Amino acid sequence: MPGGGADFVSRFAALMHDVGKPRTRRFQDDGTVTFHHHDVVGAKITRKRMQTLRFSNDDIDAVSHLVELHLRFHGYGSGGWTDSAVRRYVRDAGGQLERLHMLTRADCTTRNKRKADRLRRTYDDLEARIERLGKEEELASIRPGLDGNQIMAILGIGPGRAVGEAYQHLLELRMDHGPMPPDDAEAALRAWWSDRPV
Repeated sequence: MPGGGADFVSRFAALMHDVGKPRTRRFQDDGTVTFHHHDVVGAKITRKRMQTLRFSNDDIDAVSHLVELHLRFHGYGSGGWTDSAVRRYVRDAGGQLERLHMLTRADCTTRNKRKADRLRRTYDDLEARIERLGKEEELASIRPGLDGNQIMAILGIGPGRAVGEAYQHLLELRMDHGPMPPDDAEAALRAWWSDRPV
């Protein structure tokens, strides 16, 4: 997106983001209509159609990912997400974060001026929190306090499934609590290892 404009991936995601609505449309007894999980269904439809049209795997992955994530912001509500939830939003968006910002803002449309202003302010708040956390932590490349080699050395084990489980446990702690000093990460690792069912 040189110059900040929408590129092909952003534009195609905008085109496809609600493609799952027809398959998920349900009429409620009170006359309202719902489209539950149209984001997930839409991502699958998008992937299939783009494969049929022979787009590159990178474009297919990027567009499908954006379609799947396009509703995530609406869980933010009035800004009540924890730092942990903001970290997960950034992690889940991965390299598509800037495009997700663009798609989400474009999708937050309404004729109700007060609602539109509230949505804009709320998304402004989310972006500001992402920027603040990004400066305090390395949000773009979130890693736990210890790497695989350190985990193996501390636990006295070789490569295997347990190392991956330990790494994932430390990553979840990192997501929940922010960066951990190596000593705290080691203590958390040892506690997890001792409590782990054999």
